[in-house]
Amino acid sequence: MSRFFIDRPILAMVIAIITVIAGVVSALRLPVAQFPDIVPAEIQIQGTYVGADSITVEQSVAAPIEQQISGIPNLGYIYSTNENNGRSTVKVNFLLGTDVNTAQILTQMRANQADSQLPEAVRAFGVTVLPSTASPLMLVTLSSPDQSRDSIFLANYAHVNLNNPLLRVPGVSQITVFGAGKYAMRMWVRPDTLLKLNLTVSEVLAAINAQNTVNPAGTIGGEPVPAGQEFTYTVRAQGRLVTEEEFGDIVVRAEPDGSMVRLRDVADIILGAQYCNLIGRADSNPGAVVAIYQTPGSNALETAAGVRALMTDWEKRFPTGIRYEIPLDTTRSG
Repeated sequence: MSRFFIDRPILAMVIAIITVIAGVVSALRLPVAQFPDIVPAEIQIQGTYVGADSITVEQSVAAPIEQQISGIPNLGYIYSTNENNGRSTVKVNFLLGTDVNTAQILTQMRANQADSQLPEAVRAFGVTVLPSTASPLMLVTLSSPDQSRDSIFLANYAHVNLNNPLLRVPGVSQITVFGAGKYAMRMWVRPDTLLKLNLTVSEVLAAINAQNTVNPAGTIGGEPVPAGQEFTYTVRAQGRLVTEEEFGDIVVRAEPDGSMVRLRDVADIILGAQYCNLIGRADSNPGAVVAIYQTPGSNALETAAGVRALMTDWEKRFPTGIRYEIPLDTTRSG
């Protein structure tokens, strides 16, 4: 066979050229990757028990959920993380090859069965079930090099303005903002004052929940109306409280003599960070760190490219004194 091509060099060169052309055309049409999934599906269940310590959270939130989750088909293992800020995270890992959508549906159904065993405060705050990976795909930092914005502002800005756009990027399953969290109205009760007035924290919470509500007031002049009534007016009553002064006016208890104990009499009220145990820093400047988690089975390269394109476009709308950086991108080797 070799002698055949040695005696016919022109034919050999033509075959070689045709082979090269066919190889180039085939290489351009080959898919980037055809590897099977090597990471098992993971579903994350999150709940918050405000004011509870880690042991209480483990006993009242994580334990009931884990009891119901056990026995799901293709279940690999379960582990939970319970924090002293009242947050509980239960991670459910399935066997390799399990469809992530099926795993989420089965987990959601079992988690719903645990609702009746959870405290009312946990159910009111909400229990979320999301597919996610164990480690973040990317980290995006917001910082203020000129110190004009503090970490509370940056974390709140990320929550309000970046959270939803990032979640709409194909391949992004979850966003976690590390830092001070969103703005929150904080009430620091004074125990000595409560003791003098014979009040409990439960009474204070009940007053806040009862008076910080949305109150639909109906309409004036609605049907059925007497003859001659021509107009109908929708009544808009004051909704949820906004300022520190409005929260301070909440009536905790009305005395028989007509006097009232208001919230400002028993607590210090400030507009501050939702969490005080975390402070965001970026290059020694005030900052917030946004962790971006990938949807299992999605294309990491396309997801990272979508996040970068979104941040480049959103940077044009940043308030003055804010910049962003991407210190971690697992799709890049260096």
